[in-house]
Amino acid sequence: MYLGLDLGTSELKALLLADDHSVIAVAHAALTVQQPQPLWSEQDPAAWWQALESVMDQFAASHPTQLKAVRAIGLSGQMHGAVLLDAQDRVLRPAILWNDGRSGAACAALEAAVPGQAQITGNLAMPGFTAPKLWWLREHEPDIFKRTARVLLPKDYLRLRMTGEAVTDCSDASGTLWLDVAARRWSPRLLDACGLSDAHMPRLVEGSEVSAGISADFAARWGLRSGTPVAGGGGDNAASAVGMGVVAPGQGFVSLGTSGVVFLATDGFRPNPAEAVHAFCHALPQSWHQMAVMLSAASAVRWATQLLGFANEAALLEAAASLSPSGRAQAPLFLPYLSGERSPHNNADAKGVLFGLSHSVDKAAVAYAVAEGVGFGLCDGWRTLSQAAPVSALSVVGGGGRSAWWVQLLADTMQVPMEVLAGAATGAALGAARLAWLADGGRIDEVCLRPPVDRRFEPAPSTEASANRYRRFGALYPALKSSFTGA
Repeated sequence: MYLGLDLGTSELKALLLADDHSVIAVAHAALTVQQPQPLWSEQDPAAWWQALESVMDQFAASHPTQLKAVRAIGLSGQMHGAVLLDAQDRVLRPAILWNDGRSGAACAALEAAVPGQAQITGNLAMPGFTAPKLWWLREHEPDIFKRTARVLLPKDYLRLRMTGEAVTDCSDASGTLWLDVAARRWSPRLLDACGLSDAHMPRLVEGSEVSAGISADFAARWGLRSGTPVAGGGGDNAASAVGMGVVAPGQGFVSLGTSGVVFLATDGFRPNPAEAVHAFCHALPQSWHQMAVMLSAASAVRWATQLLGFANEAALLEAAASLSPSGRAQAPLFLPYLSGERSPHNNADAKGVLFGLSHSVDKAAVAYAVAEGVGFGLCDGWRTLSQAAPVSALSVVGGGGRSAWWVQLLADTMQVPMEVLAGAATGAALGAARLAWLADGGRIDEVCLRPPVDRRFEPAPSTEASANRYRRFGALYPALKSSFTGA
């Protein structure tokens, strides 16, 4: 039995996986995000630990026998967050999250200080990454910066509490801008530029390696074996890829979660910073991936659901699907940059836009525009990835994958077949459990199997009407870019 723990932005998910690949149980604990100022996004690490206690209590009550049979634990989590600890490993301030946009000026300063940083890290400096957050902290909260003895990523704070060890894996570390991604080690040059050193960093391991063992106290509380191995784990997208069997070059997926992701496994380190593509280590040894990220995907649909008064996101997507072809052609266009944007624009100041409103526009037309706009944003990201091998289809993961209409719209927009896999909703938690299995001696070809395909969506031939809407969408951002600053 293997336990996977996935620390997301909106919830912590736990999963028990048997060695016949069956998912025995899943537990959830909700989380909230605090936004004390514009562009800020924070969470209290104590809330993560409370969520972990909640899911473990759920398993202890519902599956005590299986919990006692756990041979290893895997971790997955939201990337880029800065957890700041003092010399006694006490949290100094709320964690600054991946979708926090306050450090735009710090990004420019970091790139000026280390002109070749993109060649080292494979990525442009973006506000979501961890290094600019510490640059910002040094300038705006110098007392906190001086007291910072250790910087951890979110999932690794849970590891510290579980094991007493400060460790991270190469895939999650790739999102800090402190990792030499090709060499899979910390970069002294980038750390020094931020006023840090190796001493501030957790120990690096591969995602499928043993990182540490759980403490006797943690084990005793939930009936686990003391010293149970904890795998290195992975950033949420790399772990999701392991869960879907996306481990070989040319395999990929689309995530329709809070953020949107197009993920492509590659045959080596293939940076493309000019188009704001992320080039990261995969969660498996000597493997890498490319990733295009948009900051608002399903969260844009959630925003529109609340704004327009739909009962839930499914109701909004049903209304969008009901729109006639002529209604779609006349619907507004939507720029989905509610939290700024990464790929391909790298602009924390970008804003969401509804363009083309008139008296004839109704709720269904706006609903369609939002769903379509997210698809257009993902298509922009897909076109930035350098496809090192032919892609026969992209798997779909995330809550948005429950809407067959939306997945079909995405296949039509990107002109790539989409496949919804069995158990896709378990995503990163399943990947975390599989990484635990690998750390326990499992083989990649036996553990990282591709789940069965529940449904495949073939793209309809592109029409002039849809191509015209995509061209108009693409023209809006450059036309409005100068208006976003200070808006």
